[in-house]
Amino acid sequence: MARDYVLQSVRPAVDLRIDYAAELNPAQLAAVTAPPGPALVIAGAGSGKTRTLTYRVAYLLEQGVAADRILLLTFTNKAAGEMMRRVAELLGHDTGALWGGTFHSIGCRTLRQHASVLGLPSGFTIQDRDDAKELIKACVADAGVDTKAGKFPKPEVLGEIFSLAANKCVPVREVIDTQYPWLLELADTVAAIQERYTARKRTNGMTDFDDLLVLWLRLLREQEDVCELYQRRFQFVLVDEYQDTNPLQAQIIDLLGARHRNVMVVGDDSQSIYSWRGADFRNILDFGRRYPGAQIYKVETNYRSTPEILALANAAIAANTQQLPKALIPARGSGDKPVLVTCAAADEQSAFVAQRALELREEGVPLREMAVLYRSHFHALELQLELTRRNIPFSITSGIRFFEQAHVKDVTAYLRWVGNPRDELAFKRLALMLPGIGPKGAHALWGAMVSSAVAGQSLEAALMRCARIPKRAQAAWAQLAATISQLEAEPVRHDAGQMIQIIIEAGYEEYVAANYDRPQMRLDDLEQLAVFARKYDSLELFLAELALLTNIETEEARPANDEDDRLRLSTIHQAKGLEFKVVFVIMLCDGLFPSSRSLNSVEGEEEERRLFYVAVTRAKDWLHLSYPLMRTVAAASAGDAMQTPSRFLRELPEELLDQWALRSSLPYG
Repeated sequence: MARDYVLQSVRPAVDLRIDYAAELNPAQLAAVTAPPGPALVIAGAGSGKTRTLTYRVAYLLEQGVAADRILLLTFTNKAAGEMMRRVAELLGHDTGALWGGTFHSIGCRTLRQHASVLGLPSGFTIQDRDDAKELIKACVADAGVDTKAGKFPKPEVLGEIFSLAANKCVPVREVIDTQYPWLLELADTVAAIQERYTARKRTNGMTDFDDLLVLWLRLLREQEDVCELYQRRFQFVLVDEYQDTNPLQAQIIDLLGARHRNVMVVGDDSQSIYSWRGADFRNILDFGRRYPGAQIYKVETNYRSTPEILALANAAIAANTQQLPKALIPARGSGDKPVLVTCAAADEQSAFVAQRALELREEGVPLREMAVLYRSHFHALELQLELTRRNIPFSITSGIRFFEQAHVKDVTAYLRWVGNPRDELAFKRLALMLPGIGPKGAHALWGAMVSSAVAGQSLEAALMRCARIPKRAQAAWAQLAATISQLEAEPVRHDAGQMIQIIIEAGYEEYVAANYDRPQMRLDDLEQLAVFARKYDSLELFLAELALLTNIETEEARPANDEDDRLRLSTIHQAKGLEFKVVFVIMLCDGLFPSSRSLNSVEGEEEERRLFYVAVTRAKDWLHLSYPLMRTVAAASAGDAMQTPSRFLRELPEELLDQWALRSSLPYG
């Protein structure tokens, strides 16, 4: 029987510690002091979303709501910890009883208390990614799947499919149909392996990261007394970054808030940019339908950017048809207009960014207050080279550096070995890509290659002379020899770009699909790597430049140092939530930003427009938008091609922008 928590009404406090009216603007105050009931707080970029949510928690506590009756759900432990710390500072006492944390941490806390009803031990193990990979691998083996051909997806890929299915609350087949169509003929097998994987986890008393939500929802749905316990306990449910929730998280929130209906969600639909990992912007758009009578509070005053940047931001998102109406209102004084910079080519665009950054540094703006934002990793290849040549310090916060991504290292291993047949590491990487070859096997093959090598013979001949090939790898070894033969041939051997195209077409495309998540994105990277490589007159020059670029430090690799003055390079996804005095948004060409794949649907194009809006709203004082008129394209015979400015640029009223057309001599204006 569920413990019957007595509903506490919010009572007016006689003596409030905090002067809410003095510390909040009218829109924030209205949201913070909202009466009980469902509420949607639309908090625009730079409007003090965290401040609003923090003061809401403090307000509820000052009104007499017990801390353990409040549930605060966030997306990072850092965000939850920061908000609870600030609440404690505002109130002058500890708030440890408040349930605050990420969805997964609260799910884990709940499951630990009720694991037995789901057939789990209270001390159940939570698998990390490596553990999950090994268990999926065991399930594939148990199912008797023939993976010898190398085309069956690797455990990492299967794990991504299972995770998307869980978070989107859809069958595995639907995920495959929409995001992995090349695996459709294997859909039934993949679904059967998922069933085995789920059963093995339960048998072993284990969960993976997604289970913390999947089983939490199952617990609430299947155990009526447990559901009632938490529905009674949580008088107020607060959710941060609601636009980033997925269907699984939305259903958990709806169940927890069903009794009291005091659900307040805070977010900005215009910053929903994570559909590729399961987030559904319709959760925030449909909140009013799911919660009839919900109050909507718009927190629109922006404290970050100049009026000129905000006017452009409002115009940038205006074309989206699926959005909640709002407009960012400036709190700051006037500044410079955003600038649209038209460049002759990508190299000129890079030269502009480098020179402009140096000029602004001379004017007193530190490099660490500047950021270059882009849609995809490969958009910044020329810029990385330009900054390196000019000795301008920079860091990359786009996750793994472009040239250190696994798929890029796979392909460049071919080039390295052709360029230097004594490159043991390059050969071993190629060997490890073959079915049935592990580290020991790769080492043995290298020894066999060295012992069978004949001076002056081709690498293809050396491969064909090697007699220690495991039976399982023989077909793939023959394909490797054929590919190397093509790469060694004249004049191909001197054209690194053409060599990369040959590698992709000679089986690497299928390898990517079977071994990596988001394969189309990775193939796009490789197409652009081929474009980049064509700028070099020889394979040796390209490999030398590659070595230079792979030694660039990432932001994550360096210890934090406030004195370290570096220009920040980042994908827009990685930059969400950050702000900079100066922002450059580069490669604004149709097909690049928005990406060509996104244009297949209205939803895809509108998410790209939201991504553009996120980029624009990172800028505080100066905003530069740029695109090249000409750009080398992937097809070997195509050469340079005219570029169409991004449709997002064409949607902006001309009066909101200063336009700079670069001359080859630079500067601009």
